Amino acid sequence: MPTLLEEWEKQLELYPAEYKQAYKRLKRAGDVLWRDSEPQVGLTPKQVIWTKNKSKLYRYIPKNEKTHRVPLLLVYALINKPYIMDLTPGNSLVEYLVDRGFDVYLLDWGTFGPEDHTLQFDDFVMDYIAKAVKKVLRTSGASEISILGYCMGGTLTSIYAALHPNMPIRNLIFMTSPFDFSDTGLYGPLLDEKYFNLDKAVDTYGNIPPEMIDFGNKMLKPITNFAGPYISLLDRSDNQRFVESWKLVQKWVADGIPFPGESYRQWIRDFYQQNKLVKGELEIRGQKVRLENIKASVLNISADRDHIAMPCQVQALHEHISSKDAEYVCLPTGHMSVVYGGTALKKTYPTIGDWLLKRSK
Repeated sequence: MPTLLEEWEKQLELYPAEYKQAYKRLKRAGDVLWRDSEPQVGLTPKQVIWTKNKSKLYRYIPKNEKTHRVPLLLVYALINKPYIMDLTPGNSLVEYLVDRGFDVYLLDWGTFGPEDHTLQFDDFVMDYIAKAVKKVLRTSGASEISILGYCMGGTLTSIYAALHPNMPIRNLIFMTSPFDFSDTGLYGPLLDEKYFNLDKAVDTYGNIPPEMIDFGNKMLKPITNFAGPYISLLDRSDNQRFVESWKLVQKWVADGIPFPGESYRQWIRDFYQQNKLVKGELEIRGQKVRLENIKASVLNISADRDHIAMPCQVQALHEHISSKDAEYVCLPTGHMSVVYGGTALKKTYPTIGDWLLKRSK
């Protein structure tokens, strides 16, 4: 006896072709959401060379004997996993840089547990980034280092560089990293201390759940961010290339990590609410963070459709650093698509690779 689904599919043969095609897309979208296996990510070969707490420092295995003299350390944000920079073969910033002969390292923060709720920016800058930099220099045998910070990872990197003016930092690359929080767009009213009880949130949760942060980000553009991805999948589920890309992106978006509570308290209060970094008021372990201490060569990249780190927040860095070699580039893309997708392949990767090549000899 035929099932209801079989009966429905039989009846569908009586309808016009566009109805049949719509049904096939709907069925395929359902398979993607509930039956397909998760895609593999972070496949560029690497080895762990140092660990601290949950964090790991990776060195990507060079494909050739010869690499450029200055090694490159990648630093990402505290709230998502860094494999967005190595999402899939053929569309990976890490793979691209390794293929171009760079000696590439990545600091993976790991997944924080309840016992990590007291960790602060002070710890991540002075104990994690600082020690990772020293380990990269020892491992590579180099006398100088380049650091690339993406999103909040760039903000953390700028703090590290400002507090360590005597470290041999040759190049700094910032990719959609916010520095000036005087205008944060739609985040402003969302995080205003008049409406958002920051201390209650941190004291209640300990670590801030990734679902809370993801929900807040999506609320900036609720129709686009909540329904948009699924409408796109429904419309284009017969395009296998699109489906594979969609699965990769959605896996990463849903793969958030808890934000250590005390770091979150600093991030919201000291940056979003009080804008201490560019005012010269931010203190890390009793030291004032002076961005004018940054003298390394700087490539500062923003995205013109970025509502998380708006171009005005990114470009403002240049008003505060002392670098004589400082370049600002605004690319026609968004906060995530700056590192994954067609624009990343055509614009972001070559921009970084060409700039770095000239300064890594």
